[in-house]
Amino acid sequence: MKTKAIVTGHSRGLGEAIAAALLDKDVDVLGLARRGSADLASAAGSKPTEITIDLGDVAALADRTLSDRIEAFCAGADRVFLVNNAGTVKPIGPVGTGGAEAIAKAVTLNVTGPLVLADLFQAVAAPVKDRRILHISSGAGRRGMAGWSVYCATKAALDNHARAVKEDAIAGLRVSSLAPGVIDTDMQADIRGSSVEQFPAIDQFKAMKADGVLASPAEAGAKIAAYLLSDDFGNDAVTDLRSL
Repeated sequence: MKTKAIVTGHSRGLGEAIAAALLDKDVDVLGLARRGSADLASAAGSKPTEITIDLGDVAALADRTLSDRIEAFCAGADRVFLVNNAGTVKPIGPVGTGGAEAIAKAVTLNVTGPLVLADLFQAVAAPVKDRRILHISSGAGRRGMAGWSVYCATKAALDNHARAVKEDAIAGLRVSSLAPGVIDTDMQADIRGSSVEQFPAIDQFKAMKADGVLASPAEAGAKIAAYLLSDDFGNDAVTDLRSL
């Protein structure tokens, strides 16, 4: 069975770990990010195909070339996956401090990009009988947190998009919005680099790092890849990696 996966933000952190785990399972990977990954390869030496793209640029997302390249990549597959992983936690701070440019950039990267790619994916990959869309969401999308109004709102949008797509009941298409837990990535470094005025819960996140309780990207990536490949994928539109 030929399986292919499109992974956004594949060049570092959790996205790189997901892509690596999929490559190790003989899945062909197409990575979408602003930069490529020089080190990403399976144990057998397989490497991803890469498209350099700013996923926060609406014009780049709408470019017909992107659609054509994704369609060509999906050709010949028995299963195709879209993993919407790229995202940002910024701007961090209480409402009134974010600024139009930073908020618009976050909404474009965290929401517009995944929704556009999901729409494009379904349109061009429709001939493939088994299609799966995975949004990398967050527990922050399921509750409010001081200083994270933009991040919470954008992740909640992904959750509800998955719920609505599931209600579309399109034959052959499964969808899930997954909270992966707290992982030791650059995003966590950004969080710890904020101030208590920006993010009142900062001491909790610093303590998790100091206590060594953050999950590794490799561990989370392997679990996410296994979930993507499982028969249980998409049973719940919104789920949490720690419950799987």
